[in-house]
Amino acid sequence: MSKIAFVFPGQGTQYIGMGKDLYENNSVAKEEFDKIFDKLDFDLKNIMFNGPEEDLKDTKNTQPAIVSLSLVLAKLVMDRGVVPSYVAGHSVGEYTAYGVAKVLSFEDTVKLTAARGKFMNEVSKKVNGGMAAILGLAPSKIHEILETVDGIVEAVNFNEPNQTVIAGENKAIEDACIALKEAGAKRALPLAVSGPFHSSLMKEAGERLKNELDNYDFKTTDVKVVSNTEAKVLESVEAIKDEIYYQSFGPVKWVDTVLKLKNLGVNKIYEIGPGKVLTGLIKKIDKEIEIKNIEKLDDLLNL
Repeated sequence: MSKIAFVFPGQGTQYIGMGKDLYENNSVAKEEFDKIFDKLDFDLKNIMFNGPEEDLKDTKNTQPAIVSLSLVLAKLVMDRGVVPSYVAGHSVGEYTAYGVAKVLSFEDTVKLTAARGKFMNEVSKKVNGGMAAILGLAPSKIHEILETVDGIVEAVNFNEPNQTVIAGENKAIEDACIALKEAGAKRALPLAVSGPFHSSLMKEAGERLKNELDNYDFKTTDVKVVSNTEAKVLESVEAIKDEIYYQSFGPVKWVDTVLKLKNLGVNKIYEIGPGKVLTGLIKKIDKEIEIKNIEKLDDLLNL
């Protein structure tokens, strides 16, 4: 039997005004947003709706903003009778998946996401690191080349067959970009990010996050989360906590995650949240999967 999955975007999809039309024109959305905003110790509503862009781009604000909008949109989709069998998210989008699967309440999901963003922001300032997108070179070849580069540089985001993101120390990233282009990469593009996310340099953030998890009540439900780091179904609270820990300094295996969803019988995926990044990636991973994007009020009205 065919199944539906929801997937949720990660950092980089944010924009000023995200969610404002929902908040002002849908009473259920307003109620859900207000419950989320009231649980936080900073003014996320103002940052999301009004900016400035510099504040919204700050990791500690970006991550809860994206997750908040994605959670509210997902609730509105489910209220219309579309319910997923599986959920997954790209990087911080995985936190939205936990909220939609009712592993945590929406409010606690965003609170935990805010803690993650804060820890990652603080650790990023301590390490001299960044990220770069490598286009047109197979992951196996990228691994091979990176082993020849001095310093810490790792393949961390396997976004689609021809796009892999590397992260690590800035000097190592620069050297790796040169070496990878010499090895046949079509492009090696440094990314405008504040740190080497998903690399081993972020392990301190993972340790701090691990301690934070004791403050939350986790559950498992019928809606299952497919993990980033191993592209497997998380069946227990212990497995979920392990994923949260390892994912903060481990890889995003997005290609494997999408293929796992297909192997589980998923033939229709809803990308729910800001932007259409995942829709583009999924089309390059498997053209047979039907994809629908839900980002604004009009998308819900046309559902």
